Amino acid sequence: MALVKQRIVDGSVLALLEQSLKAGVLEELKGWQATERGTPQGAVISPLLANLYLNPLDHRVAQRAWAMVRYADDFVVLCHTKEEAETVLAFLREWTATAGLSLHPTKTRIVNAVHDGFDFLGWHFRGGKKWPRKKSLQKLQEKIRPLTRRTNGRSLSEIIAKVNPILRGWHGYFRESHRTGLSGPDGWLRRRLRAMLRKREKRPGYGLSEADSRRWPNRWFAARGLFGLEYGSCAYG
Repeated sequence: MALVKQRIVDGSVLALLEQSLKAGVLEELKGWQATERGTPQGAVISPLLANLYLNPLDHRVAQRAWAMVRYADDFVVLCHTKEEAETVLAFLREWTATAGLSLHPTKTRIVNAVHDGFDFLGWHFRGGKKWPRKKSLQKLQEKIRPLTRRTNGRSLSEIIAKVNPILRGWHGYFRESHRTGLSGPDGWLRRRLRAMLRKREKRPGYGLSEADSRRWPNRWFAARGLFGLEYGSCAYG
């Protein structure tokens, strides 16, 4: 609040902000939980307040000519050597402690971005390439799986109409992925749809055979309007 007051003098705005900070959060199985310090996890104002609180850190890092990429309270510092990374980490531990913060005990680590890679904001970066991290793929599959069960009695056009908005939204964020990061979930979805179509023909199996791919090729699904992540459209190359 002290940092906010350096920029805002409107008492009504300050009062509203303070109320939101002390409003607490409602957690499943735990009920209402008070917020005695910090900002509520997931609150719409939290990222903005994180930017305000961490603004001095941005300037301190820039003064040392370190390359930091930060989004709210998640950040990565790019270093040329392990020794430089160790220096940066020591600085960050000291700065956050002084600011009344603490670095995440397991997420905070030094990695080789070429050989080991790292996850950041839903992506996995390694060797100069990037693709959706495993958890991002799992979340996509969790949304699509209930809509594409083999026992789904809805028409294929209805299923595609339900699935496409999910695919378009996901593609909007991950469209700059290496192509394998998009072709993988494309193939996974088409296999599920082929398994469903096989069942409707009263044939056992899970849509994995070459015969199924010939019976319902990628272009067949594209012609029926299925959005393709790899090409960002309903067309297939």
